[in-house]
Amino acid sequence: MSEHSSVTLATATELFSAVVELRQYTLHPGRRDELIDVFDTHLVETQEATGMKVIAQFRDLDRPDHFVWLRGFDDMAARKAALEAFYGGPVWAAHKDAANATMIDSDDVLLLKPAWPASGFDLSGKVRDLPEKAQAETLITATICHITPASEAEFIALFESETIPLLARLGAPLLAGFVTEHAENTFPRLPVRISENVLIAFQIFESAKAHALYEAALYSDPSWVDGLLPRLLSHFSGPVQRLRLVPTQRSLL
Repeated sequence: MSEHSSVTLATATELFSAVVELRQYTLHPGRRDELIDVFDTHLVETQEATGMKVIAQFRDLDRPDHFVWLRGFDDMAARKAALEAFYGGPVWAAHKDAANATMIDSDDVLLLKPAWPASGFDLSGKVRDLPEKAQAETLITATICHITPASEAEFIALFESETIPLLARLGAPLLAGFVTEHAENTFPRLPVRISENVLIAFQIFESAKAHALYEAALYSDPSWVDGLLPRLLSHFSGPVQRLRLVPTQRSLL
């Protein structure tokens, strides 16, 4: 049993959101900052008042017209109740036109759960609106691996036992790891990509330069290139998607 698995599921549930949405929005050109202003000003605490957690908001470094964000829920029942309360409430009614006017598409959504106990985002001690955040160069990466359903358990075991230690040795420990939550989407007003089967690994770096140095070290390491990577790739059902994400000032991450 790994050190991650030694944490009881009950403890993990207390610390981490059991259900998480990764939401990627395609926006009209040049309107991302407009959406971020609406979102960070009006739609953070007001969503959390319904019982959900706004985990993070990002600018996509490689796609200037994309806004990416994460929100969490205690379970699927809590998700349904929170979404019904928020999207049926006065705050969304007041700001939905301004938000929706910036968007081309908002249906690129993955419904996720922690890949193993304690692999979710630990937000303990995280505070919004710290003054130094405006100058921060923090970069968070999300590596989205599409895996064959039949080998999901084997892939997760390999990732947990061998990939995580390698990432840590190269100076980029795992921030969080998620897999697809296959439960029924009980709030169909907001679609999710139900046919996907993914593992998503999140990592954090001091800057884009630090991430580039890590990538160079990773792909020059024989234990990765010639050893672990081919074994991981044997479980893939599609290409890997890599997101380089810059937190907005009000993001908890």
